[in-house]
Amino acid sequence: MSALPRVSQSPTDPGFVQDPYPFYDRVRALGPLVFWEEYKMPVAAGAAEVNALLRDRRLGREVPPEMAPEIPARLAPFYDIEAHSMLELEPPRHKRLRSLVLRAFTSRRIASMGPEIEALCHDLVDAFPEGDFDLLPAYCTQIPVIVIARLLGVPEAMAPDLLRWSNDMVAMYQARRDRAVEDRAMAASAEFSAFMRDYVERRRADPRDDLITELIAAEEAGERLSTDELITTCILLLNAGHEATVHTMGNGVKALLEAGVRPEWLSSRGIEGTVEEVLRFDAPLHMFTRYVYEDVELFGHALMRGDQVACLLGAANRDPAFFEDPGRFDPLRPVKPNASFGAGIHFCVGAPLARLELQIALPVLFSRLPDLRLAEQPRYADLYHFHGLERLMVRG
Repeated sequence: MSALPRVSQSPTDPGFVQDPYPFYDRVRALGPLVFWEEYKMPVAAGAAEVNALLRDRRLGREVPPEMAPEIPARLAPFYDIEAHSMLELEPPRHKRLRSLVLRAFTSRRIASMGPEIEALCHDLVDAFPEGDFDLLPAYCTQIPVIVIARLLGVPEAMAPDLLRWSNDMVAMYQARRDRAVEDRAMAASAEFSAFMRDYVERRRADPRDDLITELIAAEEAGERLSTDELITTCILLLNAGHEATVHTMGNGVKALLEAGVRPEWLSSRGIEGTVEEVLRFDAPLHMFTRYVYEDVELFGHALMRGDQVACLLGAANRDPAFFEDPGRFDPLRPVKPNASFGAGIHFCVGAPLARLELQIALPVLFSRLPDLRLAEQPRYADLYHFHGLERLMVRG
């Protein structure tokens, strides 16, 4: 078998942070699997390859037990939470946790939140400041964190803390991770876990009509979520429930303004296609890694048990073999599946909620502010493997 082509690119390089897509084109041109030096693992950038890897049950998220690294005591607060996350687990634990969550996180419950989300969007627009302002904290961050807090039954007044804890924790996945990032993440993990533990116990004693109460009551084959599983699941839903949506909404508003918003894109008939194009064109998560569980041959290359391989979701969404003229933002293009929510058993459980938020928030914003425009050129933040803006200065 041939050796893997190799490529070098710092994920924190300013040019890459602002525009990673030329690098993805380079990777794709080298073959179906390419060794990314800085990550010390093979990566796939093609739509077909990424989809195949995400669905291949010979690969998964959970590190093989004999290869699990020893976690330093100082990092325990974060990894103790991760140990119960369905995002990091494989069957049978993953199937059990996901089934329990889906019993509470139903499509009917999510759809019923539509009017409430719309009212929230209007309230936020009413509160916009005069003159130029940053749309991210004024709108894009507020909608998903308030919605998921309401869904879970967590007080809205906690939103600033939830945002801070989430931002500090997800930085552990970013290429810019260093000791200072780790220290902030450990503090956030301990505070978030303590808050959720106390809140879960209160809900056990005083059930309400909210998702935490539903999760407490949910059973699968006679099993319930343990307290640690319940705490981790709530943290996962809060973190994942807003982090990617914030980036998607900011990236989407930027793309719409730069392309010149057209009414048909935001109409009741056009908004679903627009949201899918927003997700495809500038995905909020660009890399999703998986472990190899058995010695395999993938796309003509041998990989061993314990090896890691990365799926470049943002690259798959710009694959010219699957999307015509992929670098053009076109909400009217025929909708095809994109990789932004993953695929296979780890397909994002919150995808319906994220889509609903975007389908409501974008039309409300542009109907209320039809003259909205950029006040300065937006810049992306150093967040890889996430992809989102530092700020989004606009004027209405």
